[in-house]
Amino acid sequence: MSTTTTHAPLLETYARTDATFVRGDGAWLEDAGGRRYLDLVGGIAVVGLGHLHPAPLAAAHEQLDKLWHVSNLFWTEPMERLAALLSERFGGAHAFFCNSGAESIEAAIKFARKATGRSGIVALENSFHGRTLGALSVTGQPTKRVAFEPLVPGVTFANLNDSASLAAAVGDDTACILIEPIQGEGGIHPARPEFLSRARDLADECGALLVLDEVQTGVGRTGSFFAWEQLGTRPDVVTLAKGLANGLPIGALLVADDHAAAFEPGDHASTFGGNPVACAAACTVVETVDGALLAEVQRKSAELTRRLERLPATVEVRGCGFLLGLEIDRIASDAIAECLDRGLLVGSAGERVLRITPPLTITDDELSGALATLEEVLS
Repeated sequence: MSTTTTHAPLLETYARTDATFVRGDGAWLEDAGGRRYLDLVGGIAVVGLGHLHPAPLAAAHEQLDKLWHVSNLFWTEPMERLAALLSERFGGAHAFFCNSGAESIEAAIKFARKATGRSGIVALENSFHGRTLGALSVTGQPTKRVAFEPLVPGVTFANLNDSASLAAAVGDDTACILIEPIQGEGGIHPARPEFLSRARDLADECGALLVLDEVQTGVGRTGSFFAWEQLGTRPDVVTLAKGLANGLPIGALLVADDHAAAFEPGDHASTFGGNPVACAAACTVVETVDGALLAEVQRKSAELTRRLERLPATVEVRGCGFLLGLEIDRIASDAIAECLDRGLLVGSAGERVLRITPPLTITDDELSGALATLEEVLS
């Protein structure tokens, strides 16, 4: 592990670990001192295909030689192609492109209000949707909100997997019900299929939209392209970001075709949204996350979960695919530091939860090596 050094004058918005990474390859990162680390963080569920995956790398390079940017007053081929690919995966949707998950949530909030003529948002306790003002307003973690209040009004919070609580929160002014299929920052807590089904019914009954935040779960992370495909409830709106371009900044709002007419020119915008380079990379990601890769994610996840459950410190394993939360009987930050000392990167999702979000392409041997290290640390 690197010794403490003086770094650049950045605002302290992150509690950064004292490691500077200079290159990556597959499931591995290398620091400035030349030490290699097996990466179970993946940029927090971002680098889905692994570092320097040849497909998005080649697509980005090729696009850089053609066109970097053009105003959204015009069309570009990568943007149109990506919209078509995502629409096909969704089963008929129109897209708006931006640069991050928080931006996609902001777009979803505006869209729901415009489409319904209402202002109320029903979100969930313990949820996380981003740190911009609107996204923070619908984030169900008071400790993240309190320093920035007053926030956007009209938000009501229900409890995950509590259908009665959700029904009580929905009313005549509800524009949308906003749910993460798996609460990521909140500790890796999955929504149950029957809860999402009830949310679908409630949205239909009151004329609201069902919005699923798939910023962290989308693009194959859970073993299907969208997490909702496994849960059996099709939403009206989906937000995407993290894994969409394998590390290049991009976000997307997908709106089912039958609702898409609500936005008109001038209602929303993003100067860099739909950037040709990011979209070119994202097209190859969508194409690469195919049935064969998703089947491998499911297979490896089942084996990984089984072996995590046998670790000596394990309290519970939660999640799906390669979005897993390992709740342990000790402080997560201590275990993370010990893993780092042994060349393994693991994230956190709460005081006692390790978040495991490796590249979808990680090999069986690499997973076995990671498990061996975790067993050493947690024994």
